[in-house]
Amino acid sequence: MRKAADMAEEASNSRTFAVVARAGYVVSGLLHILIGAIALQLAVGRGGEADVSGAVASLASQPAGPFLLWACFAACAALALWQLGNAILGQRTGSNKLGKRLSAVGQAMVFAALAATIISFVVGKGQNSRESSSDVTVTLMKAPFGMFLLIAAGAGIAITGIVFAVRGFRQTFTKDLSLSSARTVRKFQVGVGVVGYIAKGIALFLVGLLVVIATVRAQPEQSTGLDGSLKALREQPYGPYLLAAVALGLIAYGLFLMVKARTLRT
Repeated sequence: MRKAADMAEEASNSRTFAVVARAGYVVSGLLHILIGAIALQLAVGRGGEADVSGAVASLASQPAGPFLLWACFAACAALALWQLGNAILGQRTGSNKLGKRLSAVGQAMVFAALAATIISFVVGKGQNSRESSSDVTVTLMKAPFGMFLLIAAGAGIAITGIVFAVRGFRQTFTKDLSLSSARTVRKFQVGVGVVGYIAKGIALFLVGLLVVIATVRAQPEQSTGLDGSLKALREQPYGPYLLAAVALGLIAYGLFLMVKARTLRT
């Protein structure tokens, strides 16, 4: 075990591996920008699927689609492993607090799921996120204590959204970055972070809220993930304007993730 840990630490300290792993943030940023662009299309009455699967499908449709998908998969998989290594080795070296190790585990799971979504499109088995969300809800509703698990999951997603929004308002995300000494650049770094975190928080809150509503009403078809949440927002009073604002915020969050790839403190 000690030898395996030493090998993991050596790999995590590899400059090449770190560069590839940081590229995972760039991939996530690109996907958020694409989701935001699709959401803008929805706001003006055009069609589209404003979620990860829609963004990945958009990449796959490009002339260099297969190459792009493989590169994105490699970057996200590397970042998932890097974050997992941070969680394990942080505890071993004592350099990280418990909260940071748990955060690293959470990010490892997120990027592992993203890598899985991308590879499913590579092998031709990509699935509509809206339909898959409903299918998961149906399956859990039939399971023992499934409704309680769904309500807890929806509440957890909604609370995560609130945490994102609070981080944006309080600008606590800046603690993880090496901000530029140039005032204009620093204002851009902080600005896209504030707008992006708040928009991402709103989007997550809506997703969690729809999961809870679908569970309470026993209508799993209402649990439609991010795409369904944004389309539901469009149907509200002033919905197209609200959706456009969230879309621009998601684009800002994508830009922030690209900034994070460059300036993340290690």
